[in-house]
Amino acid sequence: VQLQASGGGLVQAGGSLRLSCAASGRGFSSYAMGWFRQAPGKEREFVAAISWSADSTYYADSVKGRFTISRDNAKNAVYLQMDSLKPEDTAVYYCAADQVMATMLSRWTEPDHWGQGTQVTVSS
Repeated sequence: VQLQASGGGLVQAGGSLRLSCAASGRGFSSYAMGWFRQAPGKEREFVAAISWSADSTYYADSVKGRFTISRDNAKNAVYLQMDSLKPEDTAVYYCAADQVMATMLSRWTEPDHWGQGTQVTVSS
């Protein structure tokens, strides 16, 4: 599966952005999907994930209650609604796909498929 992330931009603290990730290729609906981010000088970190059926979602503590992940299998797309943005949310955001949710959530493994990243900048 190939992934294309979009929707990043510059926003003031307290504002909102919605990231989208469009998938092409077969079998999207069988993949767990996730969002990761990498800030300058820092390691890439997990942000959120959603199961193939959308019945389970997972969030990093730093974004819980502010970000919402969702997916539309009919459109081969996954979304990240980001509200109450903070300057520390500034990063390049990547969407990812893997057929195993545990791979998405583990700090010791990486998903098989990655999008190209979209920049999110939150000004104070």
